[in-house]
Amino acid sequence: MPYRDRRPLVGITCYIESASWGTWQDTPAALLPHAYVRAVTGAGARPVLLPPDDTDAGVLDVLDGLVLAGGADIDPGRYGDDPHPETTGLRPERDAGELTLLGPALDRGVPVLGVCRGMQLMAVAAGGRLIQHMPDEVGHDTHRPGLGVYGVHGASFEPGSRIASVLGEFTEVNSYHHQGVADPGWLNVSGWADDGSIEAIEDPSQPFTLGVQWHPESTDDHRLFSALAEAAHEYGAARQHGATRDYGESGARRLRARPAS
Repeated sequence: MPYRDRRPLVGITCYIESASWGTWQDTPAALLPHAYVRAVTGAGARPVLLPPDDTDAGVLDVLDGLVLAGGADIDPGRYGDDPHPETTGLRPERDAGELTLLGPALDRGVPVLGVCRGMQLMAVAAGGRLIQHMPDEVGHDTHRPGLGVYGVHGASFEPGSRIASVLGEFTEVNSYHHQGVADPGWLNVSGWADDGSIEAIEDPSQPFTLGVQWHPESTDDHRLFSALAEAAHEYGAARQHGATRDYGESGARRLRARPAS
C-alpha cells in the first residue's frame, strides 16, 4: 500500500499495573487511559501501545511517531537526586523502557510528543533535573489541586517556537502533576505557566520533538496530536523513500541520562 494511503503508526508508552475487568480482579495488565488512544486516532493516526521493554528499540523500525504518556514519578536516581518524601510510586521498568526508545527515536528524527511525565522524562534524558514536589517551589497546589482533579491555569509560549505555531502564544491548560522540570538539559524551554514554572520544552533542530506538562489528551483540543500525526506522516513517507536523516551524527543529540542509583 502506498504510504500516502495509510495512517501513520504512532506508538504510545503504557503502564504495567494491577487492574480489574470482567471476572478478572487485581491482574497485571498493560493499560493506558483511553483518552490517548482517542486523541491519536482522532488525529488520523493508528495507535500502537508500547508496554515497558528495555531490551531493544527495534519497534521504531515500523513506528512513524512516539507519545511518551503521563504516569508515575521518575526515579530521581536518574538525575542524581535522593527521593523527596512526596516522590512515590516509582516504576523503574517504565523509566528504563522509555529511555531505551527515546534515544534511538531522536537519533532517527522520529516525531516525539511527551505528555506530563513524558516531558519530564525528556528533560531527564537530555541531562536535566526535576522539581520533585512543585508546592515546595511555587507555594501552591494549582498544578494538582486534588486526587483525580485537574488544575486549570494559563500557559504562555515563546513566539516562533514549535508549540506556538500549533497553539498560538497563550492558552489555558489542564494540569495534574506534583513534579516539574527544573532544568531541561539541552532542550529549549518554550512554554511557561502563570507562576513561571516550565510548561513546554522542545528541540528546534528536530522535525518534531516536543514535551508539554499538561494533559491535552483529556481535553477537546487535540491540535498537538494533529501536529504530531502530520509530522509522523511526513516522517513515514520520507522513510519509505529512504530520505530520513540521521540525527545521531551530532554528539549533542545523544542522550545523557544518568543510570538509576
